[in-house]
Amino acid sequence: MPRPTTMPEGLSTGETVPDDVSALLRAWTDGDQRALARITPIVYDELHRLAHYYLKREQAGHSLQTTALVNEAYMRLVDYKRMQWQNRAHFMAAAAQAMRRILVDHARRHNVKRGAGAEHVSLDEALTGLAERAPRKAQVVELRFFGGLSVEETAEVLRVSPITVMREWKSAKAWLYRELAGPTANGQ
Repeated sequence: MPRPTTMPEGLSTGETVPDDVSALLRAWTDGDQRALARITPIVYDELHRLAHYYLKREQAGHSLQTTALVNEAYMRLVDYKRMQWQNRAHFMAAAAQAMRRILVDHARRHNVKRGAGAEHVSLDEALTGLAERAPRKAQVVELRFFGGLSVEETAEVLRVSPITVMREWKSAKAWLYRELAGPTANGQ
């Protein structure tokens, strides 16, 4: 997704571009393709920051670049034809989840090429296990950790109270820690 440098098609320079992402997302959900053109320049910087955050946590020499991650995630989001976008937080949560999946897929391909066969539980596997046992806790982790959403934004997306988000977040972190630490932490 190249960063837009001109006004989206159909807008004159005299027209104001609404920056209410939630309203634009709802319009896009309702079939207004001009809304997508208006959203792009508004969310690009935020998507780029999110991708940069993910990639700086990757191992040195990672072959995926920030812009490529943004482009791939954006293309996946645009492809979500039946998504009923609620608001900006919902969109960013979906973007974070898409980026995480892209990075996991990229890492798997890279490990297969290198012949890495070490037995360990990855964060993705642990999160999948958590989702099977406690779906909302897994959603809280995805939104907070991967999506970078605040407690309040996470509560808004999940339609629960901030206190519930904090309780689920604490419990999910403890569960994931035990899973990732291995047999000694699990008492096995």
